[in-house]
Amino acid sequence: MYAAGGTPCVAAHSTTRALFASYNGPLYQVQRTSDNAVRDIGLLSAGGIANAAAQDSFCAGTTCTITRVYDQTGSSGNTLVYQGPGGTGGADTAATATTEPMTVGGQKAYALYINPGNSYFAGGSGIPTGSSPEGAYMVTSGTHVNNGCCFDYGNTETDHHADGNGAMDAINFGTECWFGGCSGTGPWVQADLENGLFTGGSKTWNPNQVSETSHFVTAMLKNNGTTRMALQGANAQSGNLTKFYDGALPGGYNPMHKQGAIILGSGGDCCQTNRNASAGTFYEGAMTKGYPSDATDAAVQANIAAAGYTTGIAPFTPGSRISLKATTSCCTTDYLQHDAGDDKVVIAPVASGSSATDKADATWIVRPGLADSSCVSFESANAAGSYLRHYAFVLHLKANDGTTQFAADATFCPKPGNSGTGYSLQSFNYPAEYVRHYAMTGYIAGNGGTNAWDTTSLWREDTSWLVASPWS
Repeated sequence: MYAAGGTPCVAAHSTTRALFASYNGPLYQVQRTSDNAVRDIGLLSAGGIANAAAQDSFCAGTTCTITRVYDQTGSSGNTLVYQGPGGTGGADTAATATTEPMTVGGQKAYALYINPGNSYFAGGSGIPTGSSPEGAYMVTSGTHVNNGCCFDYGNTETDHHADGNGAMDAINFGTECWFGGCSGTGPWVQADLENGLFTGGSKTWNPNQVSETSHFVTAMLKNNGTTRMALQGANAQSGNLTKFYDGALPGGYNPMHKQGAIILGSGGDCCQTNRNASAGTFYEGAMTKGYPSDATDAAVQANIAAAGYTTGIAPFTPGSRISLKATTSCCTTDYLQHDAGDDKVVIAPVASGSSATDKADATWIVRPGLADSSCVSFESANAAGSYLRHYAFVLHLKANDGTTQFAADATFCPKPGNSGTGYSLQSFNYPAEYVRHYAMTGYIAGNGGTNAWDTTSLWREDTSWLVASPWS
């Protein structure tokens, strides 16, 4: 699309999908902590979605980090590498690979989920320099942000130093209000041009700026290098771009002095002797040679919306009905269900000949996580408004009382199965604990601890579940 508009991509990065119809190379590289082995994660098919199953298999039973994000234009000089020991050098570390599973086009994928202390850099090859025109976009998240400096994607200094006005030309997304006077709480799409985050053509707050709080956000910046820049944003799941600013460059930034390196997740003077302070999520993005037309920008947004970004991971799509089947050898006909005699949650057999009530007791409706929409909550299929929650580590079915505590207790984050099979459900507010069956009763349990249900024996199997077709 950019090439058709006369402004071809010079860099394209994603952990979720191919950004060229013919691309069939690696998207990113993961490294596991158990033996430091690395693996490139590619696509299910040319031009398609990331092969998340390859990551799940490689990382089963250990922790993985994302160490590289490959440039899909084929330039090795534009491959993003984490800014830390073993990466490009520096003080930061690589981001954990499994923090945010989600769905694109109905297929599971993983985001690059950057926390303070994570960041990425490429020395740059063929990226616009000086006052050459340039465009860029990224798909990010309005639900994982902070006011730390500076969650950026785009053109940056080659020497990791703040080299003066116009040395950067990067999209910034977060809640940092650099010059003060901001309206609202953010996060906002801004331009990091070095020595400032700009909402428009001056240090004064641009009243046309609005907060972009959708889970998936398209953020765009274009800069002709001498006189003009524009900022745009949208919900990445649907709708058209909103133009926040289109006008003159700030004073002192015309002309620009771009250096042609690429930054992701930090400011330009990071992270050789300091650490990134920002948080943000990166799903995909690209940089162009030339100043894209509005028509091209609109076509790119339409393509992003059509890609089908969805929270959760297949098959944990909000609104779907599922049953959760135990995988431990003792109990492969048992399903997680609420007990008819009390409010506890247990595992028990369900079969085609079971009663309608038993089948409904073992059926759950997936909802966006009550405490975090990137995770999930499980509403009973036959007790509307009642959710699976833990209390004193025991699982119960309880009516949602609307409290913050209930929301946290009833939120679980799907992860690859701890045994290498199926999925495991991590407690939102006790992240070392997972949904487990023990002596036929449901708990959240750690792998070792003082409670009987924390025993390490069969912990991996007992905390791994198959997602089955709903019984009801």
